[in-house]
Amino acid sequence: MTPNKSKNSTLASICAVIENQERFLLTSHARPDGDAIGSQLAMAFALKQLNKQVRIINCDPTPDLYRAFPGVQDIEISATAKGNFDALVVMECSNLGRPGVEDLQGNYTINIDHHLGNENYGDINWIDETAAACGEMVFDLIRFLGITITHDIATHLYLATLTDTGSFHYGNITARTFEMCRQLVEAGVNPSSIARKIFDSGTRGRLKLVGAILNKMDLEASDRLAVIYLNDEIMNETGGSEDDLEGLVNIPLSAEVVQAVAFFKDLEGQPLRVSLRSKGDIDVRAIAVTYGGGGHANASGFTSDAPIEAVRKTLISKITATLDNNSPDS
Repeated sequence: MTPNKSKNSTLASICAVIENQERFLLTSHARPDGDAIGSQLAMAFALKQLNKQVRIINCDPTPDLYRAFPGVQDIEISATAKGNFDALVVMECSNLGRPGVEDLQGNYTINIDHHLGNENYGDINWIDETAAACGEMVFDLIRFLGITITHDIATHLYLATLTDTGSFHYGNITARTFEMCRQLVEAGVNPSSIARKIFDSGTRGRLKLVGAILNKMDLEASDRLAVIYLNDEIMNETGGSEDDLEGLVNIPLSAEVVQAVAFFKDLEGQPLRVSLRSKGDIDVRAIAVTYGGGGHANASGFTSDAPIEAVRKTLISKITATLDNNSPDS
């Protein structure tokens, strides 16, 4: 079966469930990002257009940057999937543990993801690793359903794509991505307005947080690797919050010499969280996987219960080796 036929067959199966069922529960991964929020809400607005009953449950609140977007106020924050529903739609999750929501098992599940390493846990599994964002897949599904792309749907699909591509910096961006964006603009999306909401609406705490973190930045591997840190001391000194961290990991990549970034978030009461970013062919996902994490080739991460210094030492060594192997002289 050709890729397009396989995709159409999967989309047809999802559409059949949507047409035959009435109550849907949507969820995505813990600490939702722009793609998670945008994909869920675009899907919710589409299902409501079909007069379906829709609920969204996330275990963590929506980051401040996205709370002004339509429909965000209807997202339920809960650690359990309470209530009755006919089908569960899980987005951007490699397994059913990623949402951090209990009682998801045992339900009819549609699994929609664009990351490598998905465990195919759904009754229907739609995994498209060529998609630039989960929002791009939701767009395909909405078009397959024959649903009108309203302004609200278009806004959330653009939010999903803009954020998950790092403002169109990361890989997997294709003509398909820009054709979708063209149609979203035709549906009323104002790209500059959305960009300002996301990138130019930070708090005073975020500004101070950025300054403090960059001031303590280390450069490794002949300045090709930027290593940045966040701990409780920095958080308290700046008055910033975890919401203020959105996109901060990408800033060191603005320097031409920097090819990769490792961001260590070492906060009391939480496991060590490490975000990885890179340029071009530098595959940080392959490194994140060795620590039990995952993501995209240019944007990945993992958590660890090990001491930060132990993780830092091995991680810098692995990233340096990857940089060396991808250097023009190697």
